[in-house]
Amino acid sequence: MKVFFDTEFTGLVPNTTLISIGLISDTNKKFYAEFTDYDKSLCGSWIRENVIKNMSMIEPGTITEYEQKRLEILSSVHGDISGLKKQYFKPWAIELMDDPDSVFIYGSSWKIARTLKKWFEEINKDNELIELVSDVDHYDMTLLCNLFGGAFSLPKNVVPACYDICQDLSDNCNMREAFDYSREEACKYYNEGRLPEGEKHNALYDAKVIKMIFEGMKGIKNG
Repeated sequence: MKVFFDTEFTGLVPNTTLISIGLISDTNKKFYAEFTDYDKSLCGSWIRENVIKNMSMIEPGTITEYEQKRLEILSSVHGDISGLKKQYFKPWAIELMDDPDSVFIYGSSWKIARTLKKWFEEINKDNELIELVSDVDHYDMTLLCNLFGGAFSLPKNVVPACYDICQDLSDNCNMREAFDYSREEACKYYNEGRLPEGEKHNALYDAKVIKMIFEGMKGIKNG
């Protein structure tokens, strides 16, 4: 089976840290996580304006350490944080938390790694190999592997390599043009003008765009 994924992180620097990760399987099972232990000192104005503001919190960056710990403790595998949802989270995040086909996690790297490992196991009932698909995935794949302690520490059913859709987009142009080409335009081109719901630079939204481009290019139609 294939799992499409994207990450948001603190910058194109060697010591970058994960801010969020979004994954969607070819059977439309979804996983979305936001990290509470990313290095905020590395976040420049572009990250704050284009990534942080599209995260799940109503007022990102303003939550106190006490409130953060409270949310981490109360959040379960399926993100059920009861009456705190409306107080802290945007409507799209609450909808994701309540979706039985989705997992939402807000917490530390170790908690997210543990929950993602379980998610990989749960979506793969037939014990197939899970093949990862991303877009210009040099940082994304490295950060995903690092989350588990390295490529060979990934769950055993996850292939430690990643298919990059940018290679396909470069079939009719050079690699630089493929890199610069709007992924929203590519998604609409291969999907009769359709885009997924969500905001650009949110990891789950970008993972959905990657999935739609890949399946559109390959002529795959899923429900």
